[in-house]
Amino acid sequence: MIEFAANPEDILQELAALRAADAPTHGGQVLSYVYDSGLEAVDKLAAAAMLAVQPLNGLDPTTFTSIAAMERDVLGFMRTLLGGDGDVVGTVTSGGTESCMLAVRTARENFKGTGTPRLLAPASVHAAFHKAAHYFGLALDLVPVGADGLADAAAMEAAMGPDTALVVVSAPSYPHAALDPVAAVAAAAQSRGIDCHVDACIGGLVLPFWPGLPSWDLSVPGVTSIAADLHKYGYAPKGISVLLTRGRDRQRSQYFAATSWPGYPVVNPTLLGSKSAAPLAAAWAITKLLGTAGFAGLAASCLRATTALLEAVGQIEGLAVVGNPTGPLFAVAADTSVPAGRRIDPHHWADRLKAHGFTAQLQPAFTQADGSTLPRTTHLTITPVTESRLAELIEAMNQAGDDVRGVPGIEPRQLLDAIEGPMAALLSDGSGALRDSETARLVLAGLGLAGGGLPEAMAPVLALVEALPRPVSEWLLTELLAALVEPAESP
Repeated sequence: MIEFAANPEDILQELAALRAADAPTHGGQVLSYVYDSGLEAVDKLAAAAMLAVQPLNGLDPTTFTSIAAMERDVLGFMRTLLGGDGDVVGTVTSGGTESCMLAVRTARENFKGTGTPRLLAPASVHAAFHKAAHYFGLALDLVPVGADGLADAAAMEAAMGPDTALVVVSAPSYPHAALDPVAAVAAAAQSRGIDCHVDACIGGLVLPFWPGLPSWDLSVPGVTSIAADLHKYGYAPKGISVLLTRGRDRQRSQYFAATSWPGYPVVNPTLLGSKSAAPLAAAWAITKLLGTAGFAGLAASCLRATTALLEAVGQIEGLAVVGNPTGPLFAVAADTSVPAGRRIDPHHWADRLKAHGFTAQLQPAFTQADGSTLPRTTHLTITPVTESRLAELIEAMNQAGDDVRGVPGIEPRQLLDAIEGPMAALLSDGSGALRDSETARLVLAGLGLAGGGLPEAMAPVLALVEALPRPVSEWLLTELLAALVEPAESP
């Protein structure tokens, strides 16, 4: 007889207390990370489907045949939705990052060019492609985007060469919701025998229902793969995405297979071996429940809410929407067409928006390879539940604007100028010498960022990210996040 270390009810109460500190996942108050359909039936069905497959191991669909059946159904649904034909095959992955990484690995394995294979993408491409290039040994070539966040098709074409293994475009890009010129870039890539991947991780289950768009999916000649996340606008629990690839032979190089050991034959289409079947079962059940018509209805809600919010931002003096966003997401920046005393710094605005009950995502200014700078912004992701809270959200947006209108944004250079002594030298040196965890903790403490979490006001933190050389900011942020999950010292 096993003697339990604690009472199950006590454990669940402790978990409930921990969850109480989380940002709310339902109700539309968090405008990033979570995707709330607003339909209780979707959540209940997903939970039941996950429980039904809880013991299964996705490593082996020949033993647990329900996994293969569900994956076939999900891939078939997504292939039809994203304009694929019978030559398109696919894989269910653990999320957008894994889909992106597998697309890059597949292109590297199929690379027939010369030199170190190169990954060519707009500067706005998701950071997952930075990770993929780093992991798989490709040179990352980022082409500057316009002030509207849109990829430059001519510049992308000019950058293609015999060492280009993969060209990536976004549908849309996450930072500014720009729908890149997929057809033009894919045609240029195809004429040179280069694979072209469309990152539709955020748009793949909503853009098919968005009105007035140019072609952007697998129906476009030259597009060789596309990724879409079912844990975004597919409303499934984290984490599930699909990677669809044109051509079986191209897709098979995505696999890892090994019989050169004395154990069972290992054949994996994904980076993970053993994996939960729960997100797959939830996504499978949700696609059965909603069908194409259901997803279209939820997309229509997103469209109405997004249209209303874009109009609302247009009425807030001092703020401006960046570019011409596509889909249920957009970014706002300070409106430089009005006097400085009437402008709204988007980071101060986001901090005040949180005080009024809604959490948006701060994005730092970014200097591109050509020296041009994309301004600091605040990102908002809109979901179907947003429509039910429009009046409240718009009121909060207006109040937040009134709170900080005319308050100057934090100047990154001033932050560094205020720091003296050895720390100043360390923070200003992009190639600094000693970068260990203990030094990082001392620096974070000196910057007021020690103590197990981030401050309520994030504008100073983002200004610091803008001010520091990227290797330094990445080092410090790594330590900040790593420290959050380190076990406490034993008494």
